[in-house]
Amino acid sequence: MLRNMAVNVPWKRLVRFVPRSDPSQVLIGQPQDDDVDVGIAVRRGLDVAVDVFSGSSVLSPGRQTGTSAIIDRVLSPLAMSEVGTIRCIGLNYKQHAAEVNMALPTVPTVFMKPSTSLGDPWPAPTVLPKLTQHDDSGDYEAELGVVIGAAAKNVAEADALAHVLGYTACNDVSSRAAQFAQSQWCFSKGFDGACPIGPTLVSPALIPDPARLHLRGRLKKKDQHGDGNDVPPLRLLQDCGTDDLIFSIPQLISFLSQGTTLLPGTLIITGTPAGVGIVRKPKVTVKHGDEFHVEIRPYIGTLVNVFENET
Repeated sequence: MLRNMAVNVPWKRLVRFVPRSDPSQVLIGQPQDDDVDVGIAVRRGLDVAVDVFSGSSVLSPGRQTGTSAIIDRVLSPLAMSEVGTIRCIGLNYKQHAAEVNMALPTVPTVFMKPSTSLGDPWPAPTVLPKLTQHDDSGDYEAELGVVIGAAAKNVAEADALAHVLGYTACNDVSSRAAQFAQSQWCFSKGFDGACPIGPTLVSPALIPDPARLHLRGRLKKKDQHGDGNDVPPLRLLQDCGTDDLIFSIPQLISFLSQGTTLLPGTLIITGTPAGVGIVRKPKVTVKHGDEFHVEIRPYIGTLVNVFENET
């Protein structure tokens, strides 16, 4: 029997943010509106009111202080110093395996991203390295992120969800030419800022079964003339439920914990569904000024990334 009693937390959704009242502060809190999509609201310039918590990290958020603040700039739920090495799973959706004409793996395909690849949601830019610009190989990957809240080692699948602090959205930004030139993917997916996550971290109390979520990836190309007259709408490119996962979240946590301690703050990104740009005809790449949305329903909402060329 799967035991999904998660890390005990006194919150539903957390955000890490810079408040409008004091740009020198970084706060942790819970949006007052349970239904607000924080990423979309911030992108539209709407006020998002947050009940401020006493802690300085989602790993130890403390309690509500009785004060509130308006988000000025939303940040990654985790700080770079908290994630260690990011564990990533490749080829983990059945439909994605089919679109790239690959057999279903029998064990999870694991690669790593360094902590320096962690990125904030918009308004922070998602940077396209010079290497990626040179060969026009930038790609998006909408993914579900899992944050570990209690140290896990040699965990059984039945106990795995008890180690989860929360769930978030992730964009596994990739440089495809570099990826296909090598057998290992750490370099091509590990550039600075190539793992933006957020903006919310959602408690497992709201998501007792992570196999019942739905992911969508949508891309809006840059307005070529800057006059607003040729801005295309968001194009739906990825659209899939997490019930299509080859290896479930409990299976992944158990597998990754074998012989290896997953410390609190460990981020696991769990694979992308079908619809990536490299296999489309014609192929779709991300360029300077393009905007990509990773939407995960229910509860998690939308991670907004606007791409910017490294100079």
